Amino acid sequence: MSDVAVEVDNLTRSFKKGDVQALRGVSLDVPRGQVFGLLGPNGSGKTTMVRILSTILAPSTGTARVEGFDVVTHPQEVRRRIGLAGQFATVDENLTGLENLRMIGSLNHLDKAFVATRSSQLLSEFNLLDAASRSVKTYSGGMRRRLDLAAALLAHPPVLFLDEPTTGLDPQSRQDLWSIIERLVEQGTTVLLTTQYLEEADRLAQQLVVLDHGTIIAQGTSSQLKERLGATVLSFTFSSVDEATRGLDVIRSVGSKSPAHEGTVVDLPVEGGPASAADALRLLDNAGLRPVGMTLREPSLDDVFVSLTGHRTEDGASAPETGRTR
Repeated sequence: MSDVAVEVDNLTRSFKKGDVQALRGVSLDVPRGQVFGLLGPNGSGKTTMVRILSTILAPSTGTARVEGFDVVTHPQEVRRRIGLAGQFATVDENLTGLENLRMIGSLNHLDKAFVATRSSQLLSEFNLLDAASRSVKTYSGGMRRRLDLAAALLAHPPVLFLDEPTTGLDPQSRQDLWSIIERLVEQGTTVLLTTQYLEEADRLAQQLVVLDHGTIIAQGTSSQLKERLGATVLSFTFSSVDEATRGLDVIRSVGSKSPAHEGTVVDLPVEGGPASAADALRLLDNAGLRPVGMTLREPSLDDVFVSLTGHRTEDGASAPETGRTR
């Protein structure tokens, strides 16, 4: 058995007769038994990639294989081996939790005895057993998302595609879902995770690919990507956006890379640590600027993304929804 669960080679996807390029020659391998993260803003090509790998969408050019099967020439074989959970729970809110799982089992032509046993197992594992006989319309957002994930896992697929699965969830529900994903990987499931949440990618993914406008702009482990920044981050908070804008220009020369500016906060990668902080404070004082806060910290994935793209994940422009993609 290959150590690679998903293989993508020079994949492209265009819309509107080629005017919109959602993917531009993307190649990647997803190792078996890991969480592989696709990180990027709206419009970067993440969802397009998942739709192609799950056979919902055909590629324009290039090839993709899941568990050794080509997504174009053997789509049924691919579907037998994957589970898919997207940004929004797709369960039927008029059915109970158990009825939803039974329906999924029937649609997938699974043995009724297997479905009954597997449903009880999943409902218990996802802490939904007490709500199994309740209508899904009474479920919270986090409960619906857990049920959606249970439905994706009903057939025990070796590969699971999660397309921004924690979007819109409260912090506790997000933590609960992260724990479930970690348990699945411990049990041998391969997970391809798309996310805009840098904390999520940092916690879950063993390998990361950063997409921007349909192109891979970086890849590696979380630590490797942070090392690319090669610096600690000096962060100043100012009393107004105007002061932050002025402060950015004043301290620019202290940093090893271009500073990032968001609202009243300026983040500057620096090599000199405390010495750089002292230099920056001296320059700000000479310019008559008084920051209201300052920290010196290790770089985050957010810092890496800004250094790579010039913007934060949520600032990316959305691509058209043509072909049910983004």
